[in-house]
Amino acid sequence: MYISIFKAAVKNDMQKYKAAMKTMGPAKVEVPSPKEFLKKHSKEKTLPPKKKFEWNEPRKPAVPLRTEHPVMGIQSGKNFINTNAADVIMGVAKKPKPVYVDKRTGDKHDLETSGLLPKYINKKDYGVTPKYICMRNEEVRRAQEEYDRYIQENLKKAAMKRLSDEEREAILQGLKKNWEEVHKEFQSFSVFIDSIPKKVRKQKLEEQMKQLEHDIGVIEKHKIIYIANKQ
Repeated sequence: MYISIFKAAVKNDMQKYKAAMKTMGPAKVEVPSPKEFLKKHSKEKTLPPKKKFEWNEPRKPAVPLRTEHPVMGIQSGKNFINTNAADVIMGVAKKPKPVYVDKRTGDKHDLETSGLLPKYINKKDYGVTPKYICMRNEEVRRAQEEYDRYIQENLKKAAMKRLSDEEREAILQGLKKNWEEVHKEFQSFSVFIDSIPKKVRKQKLEEQMKQLEHDIGVIEKHKIIYIANKQ
């Protein structure tokens, strides 16, 4: 039977720590001295020293005396009736606030904040392209011009030629015409393929139609086409 060599050490450690916790709390506690008892007012906070109060803010004027009387008998020569009448006649009439009524009971609401007035279409810059978009379009245009210039230089070095729109359209119409002719011949072909020459002919027509469809799709997809110059 196997017996660990640490059995005795583990047993001693368990006994030592177990004996240390037999009492409530730590084994050794310092007993308070009877001379250090709680004294009266020992827990109260000490107040700061007293300071002399000084009034630094300006004081209000003193109350008038009983013997003081206000100045009496001051009259103005202004005719308030005529002045008010002139202000009303010369003044601009106040415009009524625009409102709208949405119920038969007469409930009024502010018309300007309702969204019913076409305020934005009356702005000076309504419908005008913003400046940042114009700047962006100009940058795109310059980048496209630089790219076209770079392509043209490379094409000149590589002896390439760009097809004009008329040439491209003529080639496209020619391919479509050839496809119609091949398709017409394919439609008039015999239904029964009972010989090898007929089978070979049918496969050849299908390949021609497939190639023509591919060429037509390539030309329609690409607006700009370059071809190599013949030496």
